[in-house]
Amino acid sequence: MTVMELARALSLEPVCEAEPDREVTGGYTGDLLSWVMGRAQSGDAWITIMSNNNIIAVATLTDAALVILAEDVQPDPGVAELAERKGINLYRSPDSAFSLCGKVAALL
Repeated sequence: MTVMELARALSLEPVCEAEPDREVTGGYTGDLLSWVMGRAQSGDAWITIMSNNNIIAVATLTDAALVILAEDVQPDPGVAELAERKGINLYRSPDSAFSLCGKVAALL
């Protein structure tokens, strides 16, 4: 499933669609960035409530297919522009992280 297909299926709000045709191969949820860096896999849909520039750095290091900001979290100023420069797909959702995990797991 591509990022775009997943985003449509989950009714995600795009913040930055840098690579919508990227393949999503798994998922990861977490907010402790050092923990995510050591455990998220390439191709994951990463679900978080973190909203600062560091999420783009972690998504780049882990090669996440996309980052989903759960619970209506707004990205901090400049995050969308940084995501664009780094080629990171970034989306938002009003759903809880728990709900998004179940939905992503069911779709993949």
